[in-house]
Order: sequence, then structure tokens, then C-alpha cells
Amino acid sequence: MSKLFSRFLKDESGATAIEYGLIAALISVAIITGATTLGNTLSNTFQNISNKMNTASAAH
Repeated sequence: MSKLFSRFLKDESGATAIEYGLIAALISVAIITGATTLGNTLSNTFQNISNKMNTASAAH
């Protein structure tokens, strides 16, 4: 029984899987954050262009 318990304590395959899972989760959070920021920036840019086009067309 003690051999089984000591072998269980030395087994690190589960820890490796958890580490890969944490890395994947962090990468996912970074991608979601980047995509959200990019989306907001693009939305603001297109809104500014739309406002300028409306202003220019109203002037004529």
C-alpha cells in the first residue's frame, strides 16, 4: 500500500495537464481581451468616419 501511495505522489502527469489547461485559459482570456479592444477601436473609427461624412454632406 505504501508503494502505491508513494507512486501516486511522484506521478506528475495530472499536474502537467492542469498546467496546460491554465496556459490555454490564459491565452483565451488574452485573445478575448484583444478582440474586444480591437472591436471597440474599429467601432469608434467607423463612427468618426460616419460623423465626418454626415457633416460634409450637410455642408453641401
